[in-house]
Amino acid sequence: MHTTTHTRESLPALLRAHGIAPTHQRIEIAHAIFSRGEHVSADRILALTNDRATETSKATVYNTLKLFVARKLIREVIADPGKVFYDPNTEPHHHFYNVDSGELTDIDAREIRVTGLPPLPQGALAEGIDVIVRVRSRVS
Repeated sequence: MHTTTHTRESLPALLRAHGIAPTHQRIEIAHAIFSRGEHVSADRILALTNDRATETSKATVYNTLKLFVARKLIREVIADPGKVFYDPNTEPHHHFYNVDSGELTDIDAREIRVTGLPPLPQGALAEGIDVIVRVRSRVS
């Protein structure tokens, strides 16, 4: 996995590099994502942010995540309709999603080959391909 762990001190420069004004709440939300280098849900980000008594609202977290995704600071990974993760790794890669545990883990992009795509709609460009391999524990 190609992620860099950031500190609160390094995050303002990272946000600015993506055209995002580094407010206190945005830095705290970014820290909740980047300090661990793992996939996190919006609810977990809210809990981590509010653990520092910043009183960040759920709406602020969701709006900030939407901004971070739009500016390509993070990736949004929809593992299933009820489970969305935010991934600090923006390098090309894919995922295993364990439907029993809810855990999302990376698959190196070189481990999966997509050999073709159907014709794209007129005027459309392919922005990326996300492969999610859903797994569960074997029942003996």
